Amino acid sequence: MPLFGAHMSVAGGLWRAVDHAVAVGAQALQVFTANQRRWEVPCPSDGDAARFRAAVAAWGGGFVASHASYLFNLASPDEDAGARSVRGLAAEIGRCGLLGIPWVVLHPGAHLEGGGGQGVERGVRRMAERLAAAFDAAGRLHPHADGVGVLLENTAGQGTCLGGDVADLGRIMDACPARERLGVCIDTAHACAAGYDLATDQGYTRLMAAVDGAVSLVQVRLFHVNDSATPCGARSDRHAHIGLGHVGAAGFARLVRDPRFAGHPMVLETHKGKDLAEDRRNLRVLHRLAAGDEPNEVVRDEAARGMGGQGG
Repeated sequence: MPLFGAHMSVAGGLWRAVDHAVAVGAQALQVFTANQRRWEVPCPSDGDAARFRAAVAAWGGGFVASHASYLFNLASPDEDAGARSVRGLAAEIGRCGLLGIPWVVLHPGAHLEGGGGQGVERGVRRMAERLAAAFDAAGRLHPHADGVGVLLENTAGQGTCLGGDVADLGRIMDACPARERLGVCIDTAHACAAGYDLATDQGYTRLMAAVDGAVSLVQVRLFHVNDSATPCGARSDRHAHIGLGHVGAAGFARLVRDPRFAGHPMVLETHKGKDLAEDRRNLRVLHRLAAGDEPNEVVRDEAARGMGGQGG
């Protein structure tokens, strides 16, 4: 069975995210190591880092990843914006080294050059070169950064964003001198919005074949398990609770029962309140689907419990 978990808030201290993971019975965790909407953020103190590491160890050392800032755009044609993104990613890699987090999830950026293949090609090249520069900078500035890798995440394909076509991820990896430190994170909502119809057997097979052809399935280290509030191919990134969107419970059953991904971490990025009731609901659905329960029955049961609300 996969390792199910969620993205958790670090409000009140980084270690609070681990407390939240424990509270919902999660086996995997994703966090922001700093405010994702600010460029300049402080590094955690040695004491805070030690407390986070201790919390992870007490939890049992489950899978942990960070999510990089949404501000970063390593594919930008603007040199200043690109350099700022390199510095920001290098700092993120350094924070993860200090915290003992092995992976940073990163959106591959937008080339911002309008339509056409040349914009994509240039964006891929800039992304690959700046990834290598960020690893180099992190290694010079942060003593623990060498053990941290980056997971390139597929996108909904909005605007000029790279990664709607998963082949973009393979092109970036192939062009990057630091390829051995890269892997892939597949987001189910993004895949649906980009045109991979995960509600059907054919759509699921098409996505996995595309990923395997682009990077090989071995490079998939993490899944973001989010249902899509927008239809297949809408190229709009809006998440819904598991089974309540356009991927649907049957779509998630295909993923969580796929023997190729047994033991893989799969984290939620769906809306939740402070009591984490939505995470508990979504994790319960994923566990039942993985155990072989009939998808429509699972959704009906959750609706009867009063947990059939909207996504985030």
